[in-house]
Formats: sequence, structure tokens, C-alpha cells
Amino acid sequence: MMQPDQSASPAELLQLIEEYRHHIDTLDLQILHLLNERARYACRIGIIKKQLGLPIYSPEREAEIMAHMLKHNPGPLSGDAVRRLYERILDESRRLEREGGYED
Repeated sequence: MMQPDQSASPAELLQLIEEYRHHIDTLDLQILHLLNERARYACRIGIIKKQLGLPIYSPEREAEIMAHMLKHNPGPLSGDAVRRLYERILDESRRLEREGGYED
């Protein structure tokens, strides 16, 4: 993938933006696929938790996930950004576990 070049013409830079956007679109689809795969597992875990009478919310597990993600974050996202993203992901996972709203 090309890097921005100070000597590039405006047309070349506009083309580069389009290339970067294409890569972002491809990555967004991969992220969506992975989030849905993760969600399916959360639903399955919710079903098991209900069978066992376990609470949906597990602060210890969520802290473990957050610590793991922060430890392995290479950037450029800041730790705060990763924390905010995973707070949303975990919130949706809890909702899915509560509702059990997915069938394979």
C-alpha cells in the first residue's frame, strides 16, 4: 500500500484516498464478520449460563478481557479508545446473552 508522498500531485493523493477507503471498506466487512461470530458465541454462553443459573454480568471476566486487549494493543488506537470500543462490544454481548436472541 502506498504511503502519502509530499511530492504527489493532488490527483495522485485523491487516488490514494480512494485506495485507502477501499481497504477500509474491506476491513470493515471483516470486522463485521468477526463481531457477528463473537456475538454467536456470546448467545451460546448466555444459553449455558441460564441453564446453570449463572448471572449474565461477570465483572471479573470483563476485566480480564479488557486487560488482555489493552496489553496486546499495538496502536495507533490509544488505550482509552480500545477501552471505549470494548465497553460497547461487551455491552452488546451482555444484551445478547440476556436475550438469547440468536439461533444457528
